[in-house]
Amino acid sequence: MNHTSMAYPKRATIFEMGPRDGLQNEKTLIKIEDKIELVAGLAEAGLVKIETGSFVSPKWVPQMADSGEIFKRIERKSGVHYTALTPNMKGFEAALAAKVSEVAIFGAASESFTQKNINCSIAESIERFQPIMDAAKAHNIPVRGYVSCVVGCPYEGDIAPEKVAEVSQILFEMGCYEISLGDTIGVGTPVKIQQMLDAVIAKVPVEKLAVHFHDTYGQALPNILVALQNGISVIDSSVAGLGGCPYAKGASGNVSTEDVVYMLHGMGIETGIDLDKLVQVSAKIMGALQRQPQSKVSLAYLAKSQTTA
Repeated sequence: MNHTSMAYPKRATIFEMGPRDGLQNEKTLIKIEDKIELVAGLAEAGLVKIETGSFVSPKWVPQMADSGEIFKRIERKSGVHYTALTPNMKGFEAALAAKVSEVAIFGAASESFTQKNINCSIAESIERFQPIMDAAKAHNIPVRGYVSCVVGCPYEGDIAPEKVAEVSQILFEMGCYEISLGDTIGVGTPVKIQQMLDAVIAKVPVEKLAVHFHDTYGQALPNILVALQNGISVIDSSVAGLGGCPYAKGASGNVSTEDVVYMLHGMGIETGIDLDKLVQVSAKIMGALQRQPQSKVSLAYLAKSQTTA
């Protein structure tokens, strides 16, 4: 097979998860000014889709308690979508009041995960989304659907690709404009990802799919390559590799945005993102957290700048 002739998308969109999926698992409460600066820096670096907050119960996710305030205070850049996760109607109404660009709902392909996470079955969890879908339609707000545990689950192990396809199809037919396939605990490998995508693409058009890979076992980039080979051009990632998974002990977070951008640019795929600026944003938020970035690209860039300084 001649790999040079493989048709990759000419352009890819990065859906930035850092301010929400990244920060929500941080134990230390982060100052609102640092969060606002993070969102502004990401937009300045060329990110056009930024998951800025989550309207969930502050009791469950204290880090997201100031999401409404952040939406109020951010300076919105033209052409940038500032999005939020809304698990229920109360969250959707708060998101509406905050003037979000779009919302996201969160399903799973694992019964056990759904039970432990939101105390109901997959079918019940999807039923609960119907009022949100209706309200979003009435207010002309796009809804994105997440499917978590698309390869494995911390409670029941391997997940059947057919189950992922079934849940993805239901969310798509409910009216989600895009389905983001999440390897929540990062156990996927290229072959497993291909098997899962084969099942999902048979039910949902490939141009309506995105991938959301965690890098627990260092497989996120090869898995993204498989997604690109299948024609998927929307990739969820998190600046500096922020955020772990509370359900998988020791799991590292989302794949880092810098690493994904470096790979895409190296493949000749356009993103509209300025990697130098992105590395600076990464260094700044990790400075606020008093930690090193988990991104290999950021670490290499920062080491290079120190040796040339």
